[in-house]
Amino acid sequence: MAWLESIETLLEDIVLVVTFCLEAISVLCVVAGLFETARLAFTLNRHRRGKEFPFNQVRLRFGTWLALALEFQLGADILATTVAPTTQDLIKLGVIAVIRTFLNYFLDREMASELALVKEQKTLDKDAIKGR
Repeated sequence: MAWLESIETLLEDIVLVVTFCLEAISVLCVVAGLFETARLAFTLNRHRRGKEFPFNQVRLRFGTWLALALEFQLGADILATTVAPTTQDLIKLGVIAVIRTFLNYFLDREMASELALVKEQKTLDKDAIKGR
């Protein structure tokens, strides 16, 4: 039975490393999203030529990165509770999963509506150019 305990210890160590990696990837997604969104905002601001700033496009870009980060965080939380979970760990995971799922759902909905607005604005801009 000693070999079973060593396998369990190895599995726990692997889970810790993979959980850390998933959490680190999540943080990197937020940081990368911040820089990419800032770059986009700067570029759009420079080229707007008297037009209104396309805030929705910037929000859409950052929201995409946040949704990706939430997916990695949820994966890390699920993985962290797979090794000998207590009842309290399972309840905590359930609450976190529900909160993150709701956040992701509403973020996805908002991003879809923002994308529709951006597409509509592009169509209106094209129609205005054709009308001239």
